[in-house]
Formats: sequence, C-alpha cells, structure tokens
Amino acid sequence: MTPADTSVLADFWVHDPFILANEPDRTYYLYTSSPDAPVVTVYRSADLRNWVGPTTVFTIPDGSWANPAESPWAPEVHEFEGRFYLFTTLHDSTHALPAASDGSSEFSARARDGRAYAPVARGTVIAVASSPLGPFELLHLDGPVAPREFMTLDGTLYVDESGRPWMVYAHEWVQILDGTIEAIRLDADLSRSVGSPIHLFRGSEAKLLRERTPSALSPVPYVTDGPQLRRLAGGGLLMLWATYRRAGSTAEYVETMAISRGGSLEGPWEQLDILVGGNAGHGMLFTTFEGVLMLVLHRGMGTPRVRAELFEVVEDESAGLRVVADRADLYA
Repeated sequence: MTPADTSVLADFWVHDPFILANEPDRTYYLYTSSPDAPVVTVYRSADLRNWVGPTTVFTIPDGSWANPAESPWAPEVHEFEGRFYLFTTLHDSTHALPAASDGSSEFSARARDGRAYAPVARGTVIAVASSPLGPFELLHLDGPVAPREFMTLDGTLYVDESGRPWMVYAHEWVQILDGTIEAIRLDADLSRSVGSPIHLFRGSEAKLLRERTPSALSPVPYVTDGPQLRRLAGGGLLMLWATYRRAGSTAEYVETMAISRGGSLEGPWEQLDILVGGNAGHGMLFTTFEGVLMLVLHRGMGTPRVRAELFEVVEDESAGLRVVADRADLYA
C-alpha cells in the first residue's frame, strides 16, 4: 500500500463505523454500509490514518427474507471461536409489522417534524466467514435473530461471564414509541437465538432527559441506537448507546452511556452522561496494537456528509469513560 492508494477518514462516507483490530495481520478493518449499493464494505489500514478500500464483503443473497435492494445497516464483525461473524441489520419495507397499541387502539409513530412512520420488517442477521475480508454467508435465510414480529436494529455480540453469547439490540421507536435496548441469548455457534428476549432499559431513561421538566411536550419518540458493551476493569459492565437530544424543533444525535455496576447484563442499568455530542454517535470501542483504548463514531447524522472520527478514551469506574484526546490527526 502506497500513499497514492490510500484515503483518510475525512475523505469518504462512513455510517455506523465498526473497527476490528486484527492482531494476526496487524490490520484495522473498518466496516460500514455503502452509500452507492446495498452491500457491506470494508476499508483496511495499518496505522488508522491511511485507509485502502472499499472492498465488498457481504451482499444480500437470493432467497433471503430481506429485500436485496435495501442497504444493510450497522455492520460489525466479531471474531468468535476462530471464525468471523458479521452482524448487520436488513430490511423489507414492503412487509408491515404491528404498530404500538394499548390493546384497542394503535398509535402512530411520528418524528418531530411531523412525518409518520409505519413499522416494517427490520432486524439483525448473522453471517460467517473464515477471514475478516469475507465473503460472509448468512447462517439463515428465513428471518432475523430477534423475533421477526419485532422491528429491531443494531444487533451486537456480547459474551457473558459464563462464556454464553448474546445479541444485544435496539427495539425501534417506530414500533413501540419509547425505544428499548434488549438482549437475546444465542446458541453456542451463534446460529440461532435461545429463549425469549430480555428488557434492559428504555430510551426515555436517558440521563440527558432529566434536564427537561416533564410535560405534555416531552420529546416522544425516544430513540435507542447502536448498543456496544465493554467489561470495565473494576467489574462493571458499560454500554455505549446513541439517542437524540432535542431542543425545540432541533435534534442532535449524541453518544451516551449506561452502566450495570454489578456487571450483570440484566442490570440494573444506571444511565450516565453524554460522552460525545455535536450530532455524533453510534460509536464502538477497540484497542490499538499499541494498547490504546479508542472510540470510533460517525458525525453528521442525517446530513450528506457523514464521516468517521476517532478519540482516545480511558475507563472511569464512576463516569464510565472519559475522552482524553480528539485524534483529528488521524481522521481529518
């Protein structure tokens, strides 16, 4: 790879970034969806500054429940038991799902600008490959991991203290108005879900919402996006997640945090402060080959210019994480 072959993060579109630091080849793999085609792509780097790509690693196969013309969302790749597993969210907007209901009436989900949203088929799937470069093949064609009547997204892998794998995901506000973070057990080879989902917390529990006086103008809906988990050195279980901070008619995407201080996935979950604001979020953590803990997220949510940014962070057993350096030298 020569400088002429590479780009920096400021040069190319990235949404919902996920970086796999692959020690055997000392290469960072940055996974994202594509603005030009319904595929998952990857960029590669040896130094987090110079990136080569994109390379397509996943295409929605014929025979899948999902619409192959609708772009995957939030791809991430985890190494598990010697293989590489892609978690990504697929869609079928022609298939309607149940809306929020109190048993007798249905409730319409509307954004702050008044646009109505109807629940449609959406959910995270799992695909597998022998290499970070894929090609990834779906484990199952017949439906997503979470219950198919749920409208869900942004599934991520979590392995608990007993070595049991789970998928943690967001249940869409479009279907339930007050979005939630939920989890479902996976079997030992990640091929199927086991049992029923468990509830972790609601979007309306975000600490940032405590700043608002409760009223009929409270900012429904409550969005939950992009859960990511990390075991802290002191034993607590930290979750990054994204939501919106609203002021009047404006909305700002933010990266916030929650912690299960006892270390259990079931919680109880305590909501923490915003980690990064400024219309930035959907972050994840990785450790560099030099041992530095890094946060990658995207900025520019809802705009034509969505780019990945990098920050050095440190653990703080009380506050969860603290940003110690904006690494614009790597991404700008």
